[in-house]
Amino acid sequence: MASERALKAGAGIAAAALAPLGAVAACVADSPRLLVLCALGGTIAAVVLWRLLARLTVRRPLPEAVLPTRAGTDDALLALEARLEHAPMALFRVDGLAGEGSVAPLNGDARRLLAPGRASEPERLCALLAAQPADQRTLIGFDTERGLERALVAVSALTVQGCGQRLVALLPVESQLEAEALNAWRQLVHVLTHEIMNSLTPVASLSRTAREMLHDVALPPEVDDDIGTALDAIARRSASLVDFVASYRSLSTLPRPRPERIRLVDLFARLEALVGPDWQARGGSVRFAVEPASLEVLVDPGQLEQALINLLNNAAEATAQVAQPRVEAVARLGRGGRLRIEVSDNGPGVPDDTAPHIFTPFFSTKKQGRGIGLAMVRQLVHGNGGTVRHARSVTSGARFIVSF
Repeated sequence: MASERALKAGAGIAAAALAPLGAVAACVADSPRLLVLCALGGTIAAVVLWRLLARLTVRRPLPEAVLPTRAGTDDALLALEARLEHAPMALFRVDGLAGEGSVAPLNGDARRLLAPGRASEPERLCALLAAQPADQRTLIGFDTERGLERALVAVSALTVQGCGQRLVALLPVESQLEAEALNAWRQLVHVLTHEIMNSLTPVASLSRTAREMLHDVALPPEVDDDIGTALDAIARRSASLVDFVASYRSLSTLPRPRPERIRLVDLFARLEALVGPDWQARGGSVRFAVEPASLEVLVDPGQLEQALINLLNNAAEATAQVAQPRVEAVARLGRGGRLRIEVSDNGPGVPDDTAPHIFTPFFSTKKQGRGIGLAMVRQLVHGNGGTVRHARSVTSGARFIVSF
């Protein structure tokens, strides 16, 4: 580029020199010597100008195939928008490089997350996203219609057309974390029950054998009574522990669900026939409702029925001291078209400090509780593609929501 400018400058100087030489030649036409000198100078300038012009390259236009076309640009933009729209995570734009800023969804996942049926408080979620630092990855939690949901957030700061902004990628991981936690609990329970059963079985067998051998041995009466009492205690405790461990083993040996499409009206009719008489005998009331009556769900009917029975049994235990116990099971479509089955009672409710642990295996606030009832409910519901959570009741009592 620099050499081209030098050639152009030289050509301009040579062309400029021709004009004064011609004027001088016209003035000295009566002097042959001066006229010859002007002719020689003009010839030299003309030759230099011709050579410089010959060396200058003519810039040819690019072929038509190389030049970008408006149609090609539009196609590239459409392809980019399609990839952005279907990215497997929620993408948001936050104005400003730091601090608070306006938050706008950039793709379908982000819009669905802020739409009715997902985030319970979209404004609070947007404020939480705007508060995340740039160039970091963090795990956040926010309330949704299905309960607390955790998500991985990554933020990048960039400048577009002179304006600073942040790109926020939000990847919900609650279902994956819950699945991993359930799998870990199943493996732990399986190992513990296997090892305990291996130890208890020979203890129970040997205690029975020893008790039978006492009949063939002549011992003083007081010694015979003491040994017999001790062996009976060992046998009873071993049998009790075997039964206790067997109940936990059921958590790790649930059969695979066999889903089929069922009408919730029929399912609730069976549940009412099972638990209704007991509630009426206690002077209480039980109500089942499906709104609308045509609601259906694709699940294993036996497993969903068992999960709801466990929730209803918990409600019966929670309202044991209530004068007029009441329980309701209502199925309806929630926001976003999700099926919600709510089971609520008028008992004392779940204390705030124990609510986060009620679905954990082995956790129980009852004196004789084993901590498998709600853990079993979560296993059964999760295995059928749903979620179960405890929701704070507006009045009193406990409220559990099963969502599909």
